[in-house]
Amino acid sequence: MSTTRHELLHAFDLLLAPERFKDYGPNGLQVEGRTKVRKIVSGVTASRALIEAAIRAEADAIFVHHGLFWRGQDGRVTGWMRQRLGLLLGDDVNLFAYHLPLDAHPELGNNAQLGAKLGLVARAGSAGRFGEQELGFMGGRENGEAFTSAKALATHVEKALGKPVTLVDGLPRQIRSVAWCTGGAQSYFEAAIAAGADAFITGEISEPQTHYARELGVAFLACGHHATERYGAPAVAGHVAAQLGLAHEFIDIDNPA
Repeated sequence: MSTTRHELLHAFDLLLAPERFKDYGPNGLQVEGRTKVRKIVSGVTASRALIEAAIRAEADAIFVHHGLFWRGQDGRVTGWMRQRLGLLLGDDVNLFAYHLPLDAHPELGNNAQLGAKLGLVARAGSAGRFGEQELGFMGGRENGEAFTSAKALATHVEKALGKPVTLVDGLPRQIRSVAWCTGGAQSYFEAAIAAGADAFITGEISEPQTHYARELGVAFLACGHHATERYGAPAVAGHVAAQLGLAHEFIDIDNPA
């Protein structure tokens, strides 16, 4: 089966509601390709490696979290930008990118899917959200049990994601209330603390967060930007592909960050 580029864009926009978000770049169709779409390849970032893999997989469209265009970037089409655009335009492949809308979707988004991967459930309503544009999730284990310590939580996360975790421990205590926000959300740490978290999970750590964790007693876990954002794109693309009768393939380009 197939659909049109316009119908696919409409399905993504209807699901993710990008108009609700103030974002760092354009959401939706970033590069226009062929009109008819039979297969979607999803991935985290519109890197050259992903684009080349999608072309080999005979994709008509690529769906990613990190697109090509960001607010404030150099607008010249040179170097890596020329290479990526050249591949997309040369093979007539559509590129769809959704940033904050993909983080925020309550069931299929990056935060929801990371929570599911870790066995964490957000609280109902506003109690389960925090931070700017309510992107952060707040909750606990599906079974209601606490983690015996921040180290136990870190070990659990490492096993689930298959990646070492940078842990800055807080107070020695059980971890019952966990806040999380995928990717480069280290600036959400103070909001997570204010919301009552015992621990905060994100992708990256910057210098100030170590001191906040030690001084305020809340554990900070940096689990990898890519590692925490591998789950939303295939969930959304797979959902829309099934809805429209399209083929879908997730291609994970390894990234240590």
